[in-house]
Amino acid sequence: FYPSLFAFMFACTMFALGLVLEYDDLTTTLKHPKQIGLGVLTQYLVMPTLAFLLITFVDMPAPIALGFLIVGCAPGAMASNVIVYLAGGAVAFSIAMTTVATFLSPLLTPALVKWLGGSLLDIDLVAMMVTIIKTVVAPLALGMWLQRYLGKFNKTVKEIAPGFAALAIILICSYAVAANKERISLITTEMITIVILLNALGYLLGWYLAKLYGFDHGHRITLSIEIGMQNAGMGVVLALSQFKDTPETALPGALFAVWCILTAAGATAYLRHRNGPQTQTVQNLP
Repeated sequence: FYPSLFAFMFACTMFALGLVLEYDDLTTTLKHPKQIGLGVLTQYLVMPTLAFLLITFVDMPAPIALGFLIVGCAPGAMASNVIVYLAGGAVAFSIAMTTVATFLSPLLTPALVKWLGGSLLDIDLVAMMVTIIKTVVAPLALGMWLQRYLGKFNKTVKEIAPGFAALAIILICSYAVAANKERISLITTEMITIVILLNALGYLLGWYLAKLYGFDHGHRITLSIEIGMQNAGMGVVLALSQFKDTPETALPGALFAVWCILTAAGATAYLRHRNGPQTQTVQNLP
């Protein structure tokens, strides 16, 4: 019952985020598919590879290891758009990256999890794809479509929706921890270390790869945040829905979600302090 309830709640968060996505910025940015494609390709190469390498060097239960792989193979977090805005990054580029990565996730996330983690637990590829479509892609698309018809209610919805989405994610991750109250002892120093490394290395590789690609400062900030922040909420829901007999699979996602919020807030405060007041970067790459 609870996994289904929280899957529904997560679908509601994606619907809410679809209602607040800036459609005009997204449309403009999608006119530059090369940069978006490069960013999304980097997303789906770097984080799954990092997660796989990190769990390879640490001895841990198979469900926990698979949980880290699910986090690494998830698309970028929709919350990254807000972090990019606050950090002075390229907002339209961020929106486009997370949206495209999310719409590709029903194919890429299960395929990568199956490929990298098939030896850990039995993985139902089709069931995972269906879950992502039902809880992520369809609600997000519905929210984006409905946004056009909100009229005078548009402003009110955009003020309420992010708070609702944040609350739902907190409840989902809280349940993941509560469902594992008897397994909290499984949270080892190694697990915490992997959470920190996965997040930090994602930020660093995103920044230096963006520099290699010739991105400007605002787009380097954006790619760094997009790579380092994963949709851990989706990872938790996938773990709870697909691996009901091993709820500890959801623990890495819950831990990563909390840690991402802390590091993103810290990085944002640092960047805003260093750069000072500035206009947010919404332009595309040349």
